[in-house]
Amino acid sequence: MAIQLNGSNRNTRQGMRPMAEINVTPMVDVMLVLLIIFMVAAPLLTAGVEVDLPDTDAREISEVVEPLSVTITDDGIIFVQETEIAYENLVPHLQAVAKAGYDQRIYIRGDKGALYDDVAKVFGRINAAGFNQLALVTD
Repeated sequence: MAIQLNGSNRNTRQGMRPMAEINVTPMVDVMLVLLIIFMVAAPLLTAGVEVDLPDTDAREISEVVEPLSVTITDDGIIFVQETEIAYENLVPHLQAVAKAGYDQRIYIRGDKGALYDDVAKVFGRINAAGFNQLALVTD
């Protein structure tokens, strides 16, 4: 036999039912914040040295392996990936990379404001050092 005091026990149980709806507002807020973060961060994930590449009608590079890039800026500074390298140290540095197991193509990124002479000298120096798979990168 259950004791009820003025029916209050029955009313409180019915008034305190668990909510069966999922509140998606916090999840949507988090997703929008992540979307904005990735939209801002994605352009920063491209190659580290900023150069103004010349425009051509060449087809797009479709390699899965991260390429080794040599960059020549408009003022003649040479970078291997994101590390500044002196012209004289370019070949020994690339040979050390090759000894570490890199045998893929080397991509040369020359700023369109760079002197043709600078780009040609770097290209020739890399080729003379024994690297035969070279490619010029353009937009």
